[in-house]
Amino acid sequence: MSLYEKVVNKEEKIAVVGLGYVGMPLAVAFAKKANVIGFDLNTKKIEEYKKGIDPTNEVGDEAIRQTTVEFTSNPTKLQEAKFHVVAVPTPVNADKTPDLSPIEGVSRTIGRNLTKGSIIVYESTVYPGVTEDFCIPILEQESGLKCGIDFKVGYSPERINPGDQVHRLENIVKVISGIDNEALEEIAKVYELVVEVGVHRASSIKVAEAAKVVENSQRDINIAFMNELAMVFDRMGIDTQEVIEAMNTKWNALKFFPGLVGGHCIGVDPYYFIYEAEKLGYHSQIILSGRKINDGMGEFVADAIIKNLVRTNKVVKKAKVVILGLTFKENCPDIRNSKVEDIIKRLKEYEIEPIVVDPYVNPMEAKHEYSVDLVPMDMINDADCLVFAVAHDMFKGMSMEQIDGMFGEFPNNEKVIVDVKSILDKNNIEKHGYMYWRL
Repeated sequence: MSLYEKVVNKEEKIAVVGLGYVGMPLAVAFAKKANVIGFDLNTKKIEEYKKGIDPTNEVGDEAIRQTTVEFTSNPTKLQEAKFHVVAVPTPVNADKTPDLSPIEGVSRTIGRNLTKGSIIVYESTVYPGVTEDFCIPILEQESGLKCGIDFKVGYSPERINPGDQVHRLENIVKVISGIDNEALEEIAKVYELVVEVGVHRASSIKVAEAAKVVENSQRDINIAFMNELAMVFDRMGIDTQEVIEAMNTKWNALKFFPGLVGGHCIGVDPYYFIYEAEKLGYHSQIILSGRKINDGMGEFVADAIIKNLVRTNKVVKKAKVVILGLTFKENCPDIRNSKVEDIIKRLKEYEIEPIVVDPYVNPMEAKHEYSVDLVPMDMINDADCLVFAVAHDMFKGMSMEQIDGMFGEFPNNEKVIVDVKSILDKNNIEKHGYMYWRL
C-alpha cells in the first residue's frame, strides 16, 4: 500500500510544520481528509489555535474551533507522521542575502524525528538548489537515513495570498516536484486531496524552486516599472492614476499599479534569485534594479508628505502626521516586511514622530516588530496630515465627515491628505479644498 493510500485510510498522519499564513490553512484543509499534526515552535501561537483563535484571519475562528488538527509545539510528535509539509518563512538578512536559518532549524527538527518511509515536502521559498543541496544533507545527518532509499523529498512552492478571499488554496494550481517519479506521484496525489483545480508536475525540484522566485520577481519588476513612472510623473506634474486609467483602455494592458512592495514574498523572493545568480557569476540587471526602485518607495512617499506640509505652511517637525495602515497589504493583519516602516523611518529623519493607526494589527506585534505604539482611530482628531498607506476596506469606506473629523480645526486648504493606494475620490477630496497627493 502506498503512503498516499495510508494517509487517506488514516493509517498514517500528515504533519504541517510551521503554522503561519501558509501552513495553518494547509493543515486545516488536509485535516478534512486525513489525520493531521500541526507543529510550530511558537507556544503562544499553538495555545491560540487550541483555544479556537485564528490570529491570521485566513480561515477564521470557527474553522479553527472545528478542525481536527492536533496542534503541538512538541517536536517528538513528528515521529507519528510520515508525510511532512514544511512551511516556515525564508527571510533575508540585513545585507539582502538569504537567511536560511529557519529552514535549517526545521530540517534539523524533522531529521531528528524522521522515520523510514517518510516524505518531506518543502513549501518555503528558496533559490534553486536549496532543497537538494542544503536541506537533504541536514535531514540525512540528523536522521542517519538516506534520501531516495529511506525517505523521499519534494518541493511545492506556496501560493497562498494572505487576505485574499477569492484566490484560495483549493483553487490555485499547485506546482509539485519530487526527488524521483515515485515521490512526485505520491506528493501529487496527497495535494490533490485539497487542491480542487489540480496540480502541475514539474520535471525537477530545481524547476519548481525557480518557478516560485520567478513568478514573484516578474510581479516585482512590473510594479517597479509603475513606481518609476510615478516618480517621473510626479516631477512632470502629471497624475499617474489618470495615465494608468487611460493606458488600461488597451486590451493588452497589464494593469499593474504603483505602490509599496513588502510582505513575505514579492519584497523578498527576488533577492534569493539575485543571490544565486551572483554566486554563478551573473550580476542581475533588471531584477536588482526593480528591487532598488521598490525598496525606495517608502522614502519617496515620506518626502512627498514633507513637500505637501511645506506647501501648507506647516512647521514640519511640529506637524502631526497620522499614518492609516501598517500591514503590508489590505484587509489582513500581516505586518511582515511592511514598507510602511520605511515611511515612518524617513519621517523621523525630519523629526516627525508619526501616529500609526491599524485596527487589523495586534498592538503587541506592532510594538515588537517595529517599535510602533498603535493608536485607536477614534482618538485621532487634530491631524495635520492623513496618510492612507494601506487600502483596508474600513479606510476606503470613510466618509468626508469622518476624514475631516480626524483633522485639527483649521482651513481645509491647510489639511494634507496623502493617498498611497489611490483609494479616495480625488475629485471629491479636491472639491472640499484639501491639499491632496496620490502616488
